[in-house]
Amino acid sequence: MDAKIGNFFESVGNFFTGGDQIPWCDSDIVIGCEREVAEAGKGSSDELKNECIMRLSWALVHSRCPEDVQRGIAMLEASLGGSNSPLQMREKIYLLAVGYYRSGDYARSRQLVERCLEIEPEWRQALTLRKTIEDKITKDGVIGIGIAATAVTAVGLLAGGLVAALSRKK
Repeated sequence: MDAKIGNFFESVGNFFTGGDQIPWCDSDIVIGCEREVAEAGKGSSDELKNECIMRLSWALVHSRCPEDVQRGIAMLEASLGGSNSPLQMREKIYLLAVGYYRSGDYARSRQLVERCLEIEPEWRQALTLRKTIEDKITKDGVIGIGIAATAVTAVGLLAGGLVAALSRKK
């Protein structure tokens, strides 16, 4: 019973704070990945360079810094054409979806997740991200409806007050 109550309060807290299951990445990890890419550029194999770039892309789209997220999106979009395997393409599309989710473009993120699921329908990460996106869209819609209802109520109260004031003057 205590666990259910704890889960309830956690879900309510996540609703208001925007909590999700997607991990964040600290700036020191981004810096480490950038160093790794620079070192791999000094005569390493193309495979090692690509692995380092993928790690950097992962770190950037999971960053708390919006500029890093945008850099990650740009890197991934530029590298999409060079993907040889479906697995590599799936990974890049997924990371793009995370980047767009983090930047608030939920429609584009959902579209990319659907592309991932076309490649691998049972991929847990993509299924989890799709649910997270849908929950976020639903939450934003509920908050939007609440704001609209509050505005309508405020306008109604103001109009009612004006009508009452005008009727008393007569």
